[in-house]
Amino acid sequence: MQELHDAPLAPLTTFRLGGPATRLVTATTDAEVIAAVRAADDSGTPLLVVGGGSNLVIGDKGFDGTALRIATTGFELRGRTLELAAGEVWTDAVARTAEAGLAGIECLAGIPGSAGATPIQNVGAYGQEVSSTVTEVVAYDRRTGATVTLANEECAFSYRHSRFKADPERYVVLRVRFGLDDAGGLSAPVRYAEAARALGVEPGDRVPLADARETVLKLRAGKGMVLDPEDHDTWSAGSFFTNPILTDEQFAAFHARVRERLGDGAEPPAYPAGEGRTKTSAAWLIDKAGFTKGYGSGPARISTKHTLALTNRGGATTEDLLELAREIVAGVREAFGVTLVNEPVTVGVSL
Repeated sequence: MQELHDAPLAPLTTFRLGGPATRLVTATTDAEVIAAVRAADDSGTPLLVVGGGSNLVIGDKGFDGTALRIATTGFELRGRTLELAAGEVWTDAVARTAEAGLAGIECLAGIPGSAGATPIQNVGAYGQEVSSTVTEVVAYDRRTGATVTLANEECAFSYRHSRFKADPERYVVLRVRFGLDDAGGLSAPVRYAEAARALGVEPGDRVPLADARETVLKLRAGKGMVLDPEDHDTWSAGSFFTNPILTDEQFAAFHARVRERLGDGAEPPAYPAGEGRTKTSAAWLIDKAGFTKGYGSGPARISTKHTLALTNRGGATTEDLLELAREIVAGVREAFGVTLVNEPVTVGVSL
């Protein structure tokens, strides 16, 4: 294991923000990951697990403890079963499965970060979520000191949530297994309307896997959601806020506020989210509350390509970013009575 002291963490995040860690350990095998976690736990040292850094907001003071960077590798295909080490680069793994002719995660192309983070967040985009293909997650259980294998139904997946996210101090993901689909080189049914339009097909149709993946990459790039070190519009955590899910009562109150603010004919986005619940669009809320693309005059601003992405223009601090996020949350709440929730994990700071 590589070990550094007073080590910068900003370069390990897509925001390029955050202060140093007291100690940074880089683990390249599962055994090294487990050894580093046990050492921290046995000594009572605070532990921060870092994968691809695409979902982290680290405070300017950094992290007083051990930061464990998981850099394990392993890509194994057995028939339609895929096993990925937690440190595998997610977007590279998606490309390799598409090349192998297997469907199920092709619309998750271009998402930055590591494979081990995908079940924690139940990563999803363009009509797909990893929860539909994850069969097992192998993790180190810090409570029992054992390596465990959790089946899909034990992971408690929901919208951008899981058992791992609900109890972040307990599990460290080591490996993720997926069950993919062999549809003769075709994608899974295209479920997202925007992707279907871009592909020139109807929702539910299948297309060649390469076409699906390439189209999603183009759509994401057009929104600044494909990481480019030279483009500050991509120095972000992707979508900074989750789409609000409202009860019927909450949605009725929200709908009334929309019409009061935007006129009697105004209709907010609304999608079924289970019995008695409706999901609406965080991006729509932000835009209609007056925070348009490119909003901000400081070093942290809304992306010029997508209202859901908050970006570091190159000289920002974490506090700059949080000030912008708080302004947006307050503005949306005042305009529509809905409180936005941040999607990235915050370390040493909060909204």
